[in-house]
Amino acid sequence: MRAIKRGEGAALALMLASGFAGLGYQIVWTQQAGLWLGHESAAVLAVIAAFFGGLSLGALGLGARIERSLHPLRWYAAMELIIAAWGVALILLMAPASAALLTLTGARPSPAWQWTIAFAGSFILLLPATVAMGATLPALERVMAQWRSAGRSIATLYASNTAGAVLGVLASAFWLIPTLGLSSTAVLCVLLNLLCAAGAMLLLRGPALARADLASNDSPAGQGSLLMRLALTGLLGIGYEVMVVRLLSQVTEDTVYTFAMLLAVYLIGTAAGAVLWQMWQRRLRPEGSGAGLTDRLLAALALACLLGAASLWAAEGLRAMLLSAFGPGMAAAMAVEAALAVAAFALPTLVMGALFSQLCAQAAQAGLSFGRAIGFNTLGAALAPLLFGVLLTPLLGIKWALLLIPLGYLALIQSKAWLRPITLMPAAACLALALLTPPLAFIEVPEGGRIVSYQEGAMAAVSVVEDAQGVSRLRINNRQQEGSSSSLWFDARQALLPLLLHPAPKQSLFLGLGTGMTAASAAQDPTLRVDAVELLPEVISASGHFTQTLNEGQPQANLQLIAADARRYVRAAATHYDVIISDNFHPARSGSGSLYTVEHFQAVRARLAPGGLFCQWLPLHQLDLASLRSIVQAFLIANPAASAILANNSLETPVLGLIGRQTDGTGGFTSLAAARARLDAAAFKRPPAQFGIEDEFALLGSFVAGPAALKAFAGDVAANTDDHPVVAHLAPRITYAPDSAPRERLLDLLSALSIEPADLLSAHKGSDTDTDSDSTARLSAYWQARRQFIEAGRHIQPSSDLRAMLAQVEQPLFKVLQLSPDFRPAYDPLLRMAQAMAGSDPVKAQQLLRKLQRVQPARQEAGELLLGMGANGEVAQRPALKQASRP
Repeated sequence: MRAIKRGEGAALALMLASGFAGLGYQIVWTQQAGLWLGHESAAVLAVIAAFFGGLSLGALGLGARIERSLHPLRWYAAMELIIAAWGVALILLMAPASAALLTLTGARPSPAWQWTIAFAGSFILLLPATVAMGATLPALERVMAQWRSAGRSIATLYASNTAGAVLGVLASAFWLIPTLGLSSTAVLCVLLNLLCAAGAMLLLRGPALARADLASNDSPAGQGSLLMRLALTGLLGIGYEVMVVRLLSQVTEDTVYTFAMLLAVYLIGTAAGAVLWQMWQRRLRPEGSGAGLTDRLLAALALACLLGAASLWAAEGLRAMLLSAFGPGMAAAMAVEAALAVAAFALPTLVMGALFSQLCAQAAQAGLSFGRAIGFNTLGAALAPLLFGVLLTPLLGIKWALLLIPLGYLALIQSKAWLRPITLMPAAACLALALLTPPLAFIEVPEGGRIVSYQEGAMAAVSVVEDAQGVSRLRINNRQQEGSSSSLWFDARQALLPLLLHPAPKQSLFLGLGTGMTAASAAQDPTLRVDAVELLPEVISASGHFTQTLNEGQPQANLQLIAADARRYVRAAATHYDVIISDNFHPARSGSGSLYTVEHFQAVRARLAPGGLFCQWLPLHQLDLASLRSIVQAFLIANPAASAILANNSLETPVLGLIGRQTDGTGGFTSLAAARARLDAAAFKRPPAQFGIEDEFALLGSFVAGPAALKAFAGDVAANTDDHPVVAHLAPRITYAPDSAPRERLLDLLSALSIEPADLLSAHKGSDTDTDSDSTARLSAYWQARRQFIEAGRHIQPSSDLRAMLAQVEQPLFKVLQLSPDFRPAYDPLLRMAQAMAGSDPVKAQQLLRKLQRVQPARQEAGELLLGMGANGEVAQRPALKQASRP
């Protein structure tokens, strides 16, 4: 008896370790696959399908041979060794294999071709390991026959394997990958496989096994019905997982931790269900554990899925309530995401685990091998990501695709049980949800606002919402705002600043589209070809709502919108670009961190034409400085002579740009006069001055750091790489629990950076030394003024009272202008205030205007306003002044 207990304990420990390794591999391979598939949601679906497809082949192809074998222990050890060997092979082969698959996919594939390569490529790439994984559970189940006197229940083995999978998911996402990186985590999984093989041979040797007796107790039709149920329950179970993960990504923060938490809760539920079924079985009479119990479990699972789905309609309210109750902090935020997962998954997965164990027990009684049972179940599971994630969601919408799942479970109940209350109740509940509930679309509509458009695609839901003031906003999965119709001034600057830093660009590439205002602003130059790459076709469709005003309803012939992934496009495209501008992707969102790696930056640099320029915009309001340092380090590895600019002077939404050039020198302009000439030659329909770039000081004054300052800022932190995705695991922390305001991070960053004219301007023969010296002194003064301007904004409290506002800003802004009369962002607010006060306090307005004349005599606006003031002090009607950067 003691030997039996030792053997069973060893088998459970092996299943635990094997499950840990299996899900550790899945997390690693999912992130690696995302590097060539192009987006992590696509990678998740493709790798899930590849995993289950391989598991099915392993169970179906090898299960029967293992059942007939007299040495299943050797089979188990061999399978673990194969998994380990292929794990090592993929560490070496993943990069070249991914490059080949990326080339096969192409820069601009059709959706059908892209998904075909994604699913088929992942399946083939992982096949040797997943086939071996599929054979391990049947092999160990056969080994355990020597430790049991009767019965062939696998519920305990399944639960142990799943518990190991939970540990593998959580440990990989929260500790191993952030600490060790992807390859080292895979090495650890390889060691676990080797340990399992050795442990099995040492600990599980027992009495010789007879050949398994699989004599059928059921008709072929009955066996076929069982196998069909196993396949369809696998399809529906993973389909439910895919749907819930997709929906909750619109409510949660949608980070790498979100997916790990959702998957862990799903696995815990199925393992607990298997254990509860095992305990329940011991109390049931044999006649009560057959087909009738299966029908009751199917009905219960349909009802459980409906209850879980019902929680999704309340997910936003539940999240808000729990966040308020739990308080701030990352642990609290993660607990809230776990609670949402429990509400959606707990009941359904408990019944799923019990139903799977019940069907496997029925299969054994019917003379079916465990390999065939699990093989058909995982075959159905392999089809779920494609069917539900790629086909049904865009076709039917999430609500109807989700409601098909409980209906599918009800359809598997024997016809004679359909008129019983246990079946009618979930059927009626499903009908009620279908008819009485609104669509499962999470869209925040402000009071007095309206939904302009909403589209559900294969990878995300995209909405355009207009508020009561007529301002439209673009959101992806509800949580991620991509811009608004009121942000043209800021969006245009993110196109114009990099384009104006190149002496004569002819072709430009934009990675990421958002509202489309940035790319459309670039296309205002008719001499410039503009290609804009956007992953989501739904975003391309929605962008027309924002750009129609800018384009005055006319299509821009020089603007081409390309539905493709940014990483894939820069590797597969043949065109070389003079300027490449990458959007400020939210670094914490699932998949975005891969757009800030060394490898991606190097690929972009290789896509530049000679003398080309690359600008990577970074959202400082969504980045902590530790993540920023890792990104800067990665950028410097690809662009050693990099510099940095600010897109705006905003304290709430500051945006930093990293500038790299195809040459190793400073590139750019030889003098401020050359920068002035570039501005004069610009052919934009709307002049850059409309967006605060009125002269060479405004253009070059946007710089905040040269190469030396950036290297000092990055220090010796680890660079964000494909193999060590620092940002994907670090950036979510400030999203979950902000520990500082954006203005504080901006000011801390500026205090750590410095810039000198020599970082930007190269000496040239024939220059006027005195003129150059005067110009560079004015540029240095401009930089000092900008820093003081931003620091002064820290203490400004917005007010609708013009006098109160002037009392706050007058002295600080004049101090800034005394440092640099060229610093227009300090001049324009004072000018607007004088214009606004002319009617109510003409004396104060005149004092303000005369003071502006003294500090900046070269500017004409203050004098023109003074001349325009009548006897009563009012200013004559004139066009409104353009908005300038404000703190």
